[in-house]
Amino acid sequence: MLRSYLLLIFCVTVWGSNFVFGTILVREFSPFFLAATRLLFITLFLLGYALITRRLGRVSRKDWGLLFALGIIGVFLNHWTFYQGLVTADPTTSALILALTPVTTALLAAVFLRERLTPKMIAGSIIATLGVMLVIYNGSALQLSVGLLWIGLTMVTFAISIILVRMLAQRIPPLVTTLYSTLIGFGAMIPVTAINATGWHISGQLWAWGLLILTAVLMHGFVTLIWNSQLQQVGAAKAAMFSNLEPFVAMIFGYFILDKLVTSQQLLGALFIVGGVTLTTLSKEPSATKKQSLKLEC
Repeated sequence: MLRSYLLLIFCVTVWGSNFVFGTILVREFSPFFLAATRLLFITLFLLGYALITRRLGRVSRKDWGLLFALGIIGVFLNHWTFYQGLVTADPTTSALILALTPVTTALLAAVFLRERLTPKMIAGSIIATLGVMLVIYNGSALQLSVGLLWIGLTMVTFAISIILVRMLAQRIPPLVTTLYSTLIGFGAMIPVTAINATGWHISGQLWAWGLLILTAVLMHGFVTLIWNSQLQQVGAAKAAMFSNLEPFVAMIFGYFILDKLVTSQQLLGALFIVGGVTLTTLSKEPSATKKQSLKLEC
């Protein structure tokens, strides 16, 4: 069990650093180009892994409709809005907003899947929302920049993707869902990218391309496979507790790499958010949380 916990901590550390490395990459590449290129390498990695392990499976017509929605919302829009937001949004604040995903997922599940919304879930949602308000409060008013609005949209698309994954999880293996939805998301991004291919900034630095490829394959390919495999060992509820560490990892990486100071207000807001998310996650039924085995994160 200790090995599983260490692997989950490794996954969370890698994903938490994505906010900082993403901030670096949007300085070197235009957001649309960056999202499309990373999706290309993620797709190649997943397709190669599926072919080598021979885990490609059949999908029904009904499930193709859900996969199409997942590819457009959970892959295409999720990646695009994430990098578009990081152009101006603070990486630490972005990580804190995305930490609201479990709360948003619980609310969406109550509406669309008719799952029970318990008092603990409601209380956790309120606490986490207060934490976000504290983070974006500038001393006189709530300050929502364009970048944070993009990140907020990223969080919503991620929450919707989890709902779609839970609908598919009963019939399709996680790898097949991840592969096909990524292919659809990348396919949708190709024509949109071609239409918007004007005035792009594309770095000529070798280190920037190396970082782009490494983070794509490592964060969204290799680490995702580790995460999904360890969920079977420790369960989704315990794994969710580890994912709450991502904002703090983003704070640490931001401090050492980007020289971003962590304010007491951000730290207090982070505690509210993590506390609220923890309360919401712990109040879910095991049968519901167990299905959240697919990690489709930025």
